[in-house]
Amino acid sequence: MGIERALRVIIVVLFTLFGGNLMLVNGTFDYKEALTKSIIFLEAQRSGKLPSNNRVPWRGDSALDDGKLANVDLSGGYYDAGDNVKFGLPMAFTVTTLSWAALFYKQELQATKELGHVQDAIKWGTDYFLKCSQHKKLYVEVGDPEDDHKCWVRPEKMKTKRTVLRIDNNTPGTEIAAETAAAMAAASIVFRPIDRKYARRLLNRAKLLFQFAKSHKGTYDGECPFYCSFSGYNDELMWAATWLYYATLKPMYMKYIQEDAISASVAEFSWDLKYAGAQILLTQLHFQGHKDLEEFKNHGDSFICSVLPDSPYNQIKLSPGGLLHVRDGANMQYVTGTALLFTVYGDLLAKHKQKITCGDKQFSSSDLLNFAKKQMDYMLGKNPEGRSYMVGFGKNPPKQAHHRGASVPMASKDEVVNCPMSFTKWLNVDSPNPNELTGAIMGGPDKNDKFVDKRTASSYTEPCTYVNSLAVGPLAKLASLG
Repeated sequence: MGIERALRVIIVVLFTLFGGNLMLVNGTFDYKEALTKSIIFLEAQRSGKLPSNNRVPWRGDSALDDGKLANVDLSGGYYDAGDNVKFGLPMAFTVTTLSWAALFYKQELQATKELGHVQDAIKWGTDYFLKCSQHKKLYVEVGDPEDDHKCWVRPEKMKTKRTVLRIDNNTPGTEIAAETAAAMAAASIVFRPIDRKYARRLLNRAKLLFQFAKSHKGTYDGECPFYCSFSGYNDELMWAATWLYYATLKPMYMKYIQEDAISASVAEFSWDLKYAGAQILLTQLHFQGHKDLEEFKNHGDSFICSVLPDSPYNQIKLSPGGLLHVRDGANMQYVTGTALLFTVYGDLLAKHKQKITCGDKQFSSSDLLNFAKKQMDYMLGKNPEGRSYMVGFGKNPPKQAHHRGASVPMASKDEVVNCPMSFTKWLNVDSPNPNELTGAIMGGPDKNDKFVDKRTASSYTEPCTYVNSLAVGPLAKLASLG
């Protein structure tokens, strides 16, 4: 009884030290809890008429008249980050990567009972894209960023201009059209087993958008300075063609990939740069018998070799505490994006009994998974600051997310919001947010592992939908390992 009691005391002490929900007895994190919360954050980003099963009590209906200026219903979709604008490019990338997780880690998500929530999150985006995509035009942004950034208010109370931007025959936007095509194609595979009619609608729209993206080439800079596509549109075209091939198995998409797609070796995966994601998807096909895709496999391997710290070709630096640091400002997107690709590729290597060669070194599936796990563990609390970078999870989580909805208290219906005073009243106050933005992954620490939990320090504390969507796959995988 003495030993048993001592063990109980140790467990109580551990749970007290680590916030009760942070560590399991074997020294790893409660990945299932982190997964659940990461999806709840996406629900907090919903725009439009919220469903009856809304799990974020402080959120309400918002922006119900979106699209009115263009005589079209554009309600719904997602706010991308801490502001109240709906940007098409990052929203579509969020949906594409969520769909990838729902497909590749379907069993793991079923085991955690989160598959339905992920499917709901995807559908919230695709329902909006169906509204946005019409004959030879695509609505790509709702809200005036300049106006929006002059007022710190909850989306439920905003009175700022809801400008509508679109691409069409005269105003091309290949990146956004192709990324939206990728999102709808990937989502069509997700919904095919449960709603064939809906899946068909998505796929038909994806085909049209891809055709539009190819035939009206041009970079759209209407979402600058927030979402300028510095990488150009070739990566989105390859990414969309790859997802369309997965969705249709039609030779025309494989022909495009092999003959027209422009591939490149890169060292990051993000809303702006999709090459590595497409290359790893094509590597999966290579392992399945498409031997003529070896060039893309080589580029995918190059991505892994550029990131792995022990690779002779390593290009990406780690912080002293071991976190990938690509650039300041939402750096966690590169962390979760890399974790997704490493986890997926690691599983492919294991399944097909393969290894990756980087110069004179070889790396196995476990090398890739271990690196992905280290990155996710750092985010969840295993770092020099000894803190979680996910709101509402683990030890000493962030309290001041740079986020309008979370930082402004729920108001009475007749409250008048004064825009100039809103910053003094809610942004610049050094106190915890009144509403917990559960599951939001912060922009993260700097290259020296330092973090500033201040609402005004947006490069540290602003969350983004695509940081979380990229985390869903790795968290599902880690949760399945027990």
